[in-house]
Amino acid sequence: MSKTVYERNKKQFLAQAVSRASLEADAADLKVKQAQVAQQEAQVIKKTISAPFAGRLGISAVNPGQYLNAGEKIVTLQALDSIYIDFYLPQQELSRIAVGQAVVAGTDTYPNKKFNGRISAVSPKVDLQTRNVQIEAVLANSRHELLPGMYATIKVQSGKPESYLTVPRAAVTFNPYGETVYIVEEKGQGQAGKPSLAVRQTFVTLGPARGDQVAILKGIKEHERVVTSGQLKLKHGSPVVINNAAPPSNDPHPAPRDP
Repeated sequence: MSKTVYERNKKQFLAQAVSRASLEADAADLKVKQAQVAQQEAQVIKKTISAPFAGRLGISAVNPGQYLNAGEKIVTLQALDSIYIDFYLPQQELSRIAVGQAVVAGTDTYPNKKFNGRISAVSPKVDLQTRNVQIEAVLANSRHELLPGMYATIKVQSGKPESYLTVPRAAVTFNPYGETVYIVEEKGQGQAGKPSLAVRQTFVTLGPARGDQVAILKGIKEHERVVTSGQLKLKHGSPVVINNAAPPSNDPHPAPRDP
């Protein structure tokens, strides 16, 4: 209405039918009304809720007709196309970790499926209590199968495959002065023409371990036979008889068992 009055009086002013003061009053009234309209439009915009990014909404925390205060939680919004996963590694592994390195994740929700990703960030500090470093990786999640808060296991692909000579952990005797292994050797002929067997105690240098197997970097050779039980009864040169009735365990992922 104010704009209509202003346009009409503007034409009448050109025809000298109204005064300049009247026209200026109409212009001022029009500006006031336009400012009020802009204020109402801003209020409407503030009452319209828009997501800052595309994602999946969760369960609403409010009800229809409820008054909302500034900063009040309405609903959870999660972007699931790619998902971040945080995990920790010992500080000894830092030299083998780099941004962009490939990782593979698995979860018990999908036991036969693997999710590929890459390391996106490495924390610049080590935890003072655990001496572990935090790693962040990004996993592809195009089907939205992974959700925030899930538990997962991570395998970091590092280096290249290597071959090691391994023995059961039970074959290694741990002492304050070093780790030793008893090697079974033939010592001539025994009764009934069978070879006489005795043990030789030797120091070994251990390498990485996996499950019930531990790598031997130095101390024994391939195809040598080692003692896996009863080492407390042996000393260097003790005669032995081979009995494989109770083979040592070879679990790749051993876990404590209830007594």
